[in-house]
Amino acid sequence: MAKHRRVWNASVYEKYIREGRGCGWGSGYSPWIRVQDFSSRGIASRVKGRTTGRVHHLMSNVELAYFYILDWSDNVTDIREQYPLSDLELAVRIAAQAGIRYPKDNVSGYPYVLTCDFMITTLDGLKARTVKMSSELDNKRTLEKLEIERRYWDAQSIEWKLITEREIPFQKARTIEWLYAAHGISPETFQPYKFLRAWDMMSEIFLSGEHSILDATQVIEAEFQLVAGAGLLLFKQLVLNKILTINLNEPLNLNAKGVAVSL
Repeated sequence: MAKHRRVWNASVYEKYIREGRGCGWGSGYSPWIRVQDFSSRGIASRVKGRTTGRVHHLMSNVELAYFYILDWSDNVTDIREQYPLSDLELAVRIAAQAGIRYPKDNVSGYPYVLTCDFMITTLDGLKARTVKMSSELDNKRTLEKLEIERRYWDAQSIEWKLITEREIPFQKARTIEWLYAAHGISPETFQPYKFLRAWDMMSEIFLSGEHSILDATQVIEAEFQLVAGAGLLLFKQLVLNKILTINLNEPLNLNAKGVAVSL
């Protein structure tokens, strides 16, 4: 996929620094690279995360899938995508020591700031993760850049790992994406008393394990005179809030009984 040719020089670098790119935590973090920095990136995505409450910039479908897995995890407390190897002097020195040509702009000669796809804060500490398709690993230059990154994070005493599509549970990611359609739904979206009562009733329905998701949502819509589709949104909210649990690793059958379990 062709990228838009970005101008890169000392002035642009200083501009990024002034904008606070690559700085902050949680909702205040600003990624070093943003979707709008490129043109013709049809597979790039902007998704609002539940962990951070902000919009994340994902540059490929595999990054998007991995993001959903991270954002769902109870062990993850912060996700910072397109995270820079900000100590440029260290990165250049590491490349030189490894005998690797550090990437520089062909016009200005100014060194690029390499980025890690995800800097993750977990209950076990910081973890750096780079996501690639396995087919990209046949490229020698790609491997050289990954080696710079590996050594850089090792020097920072931060665990780094390479993730490929082979290690991402895509069915789980797709199911989470489907659930996120209800991300913004709240009691204020409906009449509050109806929402809360419907929420409780749906939880009770699934305790028996005798109802399909579709049957339960239709019962709720009829009982509380909700618009068509509102019951399914409520169901998604219950799963998003982990009040109901489903097997995220299998395609969801809305007509099957016993699919959802009340916790």
